Amino acid sequence: VDKILDLTDTRVVGLKNVTMNEPFFAGHFPGAPVMPGVLIVEAMAQVGGILALSKVPDPENYLTYFLKINNVKFKKQVNPGDTLIFDLSLDEPIRRGICAMTGKAYVNGALVTEAELMAQIVKTKNL
Repeated sequence: VDKILDLTDTRVVGLKNVTMNEPFFAGHFPGAPVMPGVLIVEAMAQVGGILALSKVPDPENYLTYFLKINNVKFKKQVNPGDTLIFDLSLDEPIRRGICAMTGKAYVNGALVTEAELMAQIVKTKNL
């Protein structure tokens, strides 16, 4: 993820520029590069983690762990040169460190991926 464009109490928007320099394009697929769906979902989860950590007073002392994903739909391919826009919203208030979100990813305004995500906010030990 290259940039966070917007962050409110219940929503975050992030951006990823997809370039041919991404190492996964070498094998996915040779001569017809497509961004792997699992990496789109991972980037979506990273953007959602920013929203989750914005809810704690000292985010540098916490991590977000991905718990589950439901209802993932890949609607269109993501290719080199595309700019992914991730839009995630909290489904409900965070309780006991559990964060449920709905995420959507767009390229040129077209929906390319959507998913329901759940994460846990966990305090790290001071080293």
